[in-house]
Amino acid sequence: MWIIGFLAAALLVALTPGANNLLALRHAMVHSFGGAMTGVCGRLAAFAILVGAVVAGLGPLLSASEWALTAIKWAGVAYLLYLGTTILWSSFRDGGADSGEPGPGGSGPGENGTSEPPARGTPTLRALARKEFLVAITNPKAVLVFTAFVPQFVTPERGSVATQLATLGAVYLLAEAAAAGAFAAAGSVIRTVRLSRRAHRRLDRATGGVLLGMAGLLAAESA
Repeated sequence: MWIIGFLAAALLVALTPGANNLLALRHAMVHSFGGAMTGVCGRLAAFAILVGAVVAGLGPLLSASEWALTAIKWAGVAYLLYLGTTILWSSFRDGGADSGEPGPGGSGPGENGTSEPPARGTPTLRALARKEFLVAITNPKAVLVFTAFVPQFVTPERGSVATQLATLGAVYLLAEAAAAGAFAAAGSVIRTVRLSRRAHRRLDRATGGVLLGMAGLLAAESA
């Protein structure tokens, strides 16, 4: 069936490592699987807006507008720079002297041989969702997914184009949620390994560096 073929293609697109999937991985590592998936709701909300725009006929106009894509691109660059810099700064600010003490999700000396993960200025679930939403909505590639990739699976013979677009958009959201769940699950596994503070700082620095690298790549691309 055509919808199965689209789902398979959508999963491949959704599983591609990117800023949103990296956030899902990190949120699960630092907070929990549930917290990461709550954050993913923000991403899905952004994509739902894009699906609605395509169904309403605004997608092709948006993708053909050079100034609109340029504005979206630089907004995305700015936000990725902000996220990367914030994560890096936090890792150095909270670093102190390197030690082997367990970090978030780890275990150290305490009552009954356990201890609570140290407080790290944990953001609210709303803040996690807001991060994912802003990264998704300011990604010009996400706009192109819904204006160039999704419409390729629409044919007039199957009936209403708007209905097909809405259906395919809903299927893509399911694929995106599944991909995000896979990255969040990987983050949860890493969380259970009981990494040391030093290892967590290194992971944070790697995450921040990758986000800054993505910002650089996005800035270097033509909108």
